[in-house]
Amino acid sequence: MRNLESEEFVRAVYEVVSRIPRGRVTSYGAIARAVGYPTWARQVGWVLARSEGESSHWPAHRVVNAQGMLSGRKAFGVPDSMQKRLEEEGLCIEGNRVRMLEQVFWDPLFEIE
Repeated sequence: MRNLESEEFVRAVYEVVSRIPRGRVTSYGAIARAVGYPTWARQVGWVLARSEGESSHWPAHRVVNAQGMLSGRKAFGVPDSMQKRLEEEGLCIEGNRVRMLEQVFWDPLFEIE
């Protein structure tokens, strides 16, 4: 098994995240599956949590858990920053959860060419 810290894994996660369209969300698990590590959803979260302080150009706010919860919101510093970013893109958030997740979910396995 490759190391979480490997450049290859981190670069692959960032590549997928960089392609999430505005107004859409995906999950940690979907990213993990897309980069070839289907059980590494938590590790995807760790990579993204580290990236928020380093670079604001990764749209990590578009990554939620499998139920649509804004589980990574604490990584953004300000408690409602993630929600505000998503709402600015037209998404509806209620109770820290993306409404109509099925309609706005972006699955990189099927949508990346």
